[in-house]
Amino acid sequence: MLYNLVLVVHILLAVMIIALVLLQQGKGAEAGASFGGGGAATVFGASGSGNFMSRLTAIFTALFFVTSISLTIMAKPNARYTLQGSNAPASTSLPVTAPAPASSAQ
Repeated sequence: MLYNLVLVVHILLAVMIIALVLLQQGKGAEAGASFGGGGAATVFGASGSGNFMSRLTAIFTALFFVTSISLTIMAKPNARYTLQGSNAPASTSLPVTAPAPASSAQ
């Protein structure tokens, strides 16, 4: 149950990071261009929206890394095989035998 909750939070964080990155403007763009004038500075403070969105992106990215590591730790006990193959089960297939020679009845 906890694994599923962390997975849902992880996916939501990924979507929010994508949205925030797409909403941010490049370094050369003016902050007022997307908000229709200089009134944007009063909404997000004196530094404008760029600083607010950058901080929010950094916070979401840090949380994304935490959920990534958490999912890895939670999934490890459930893993059946490792790369070394030390936990791989023995082969359950039947041994291959040579076919019996066909008798020629002529």
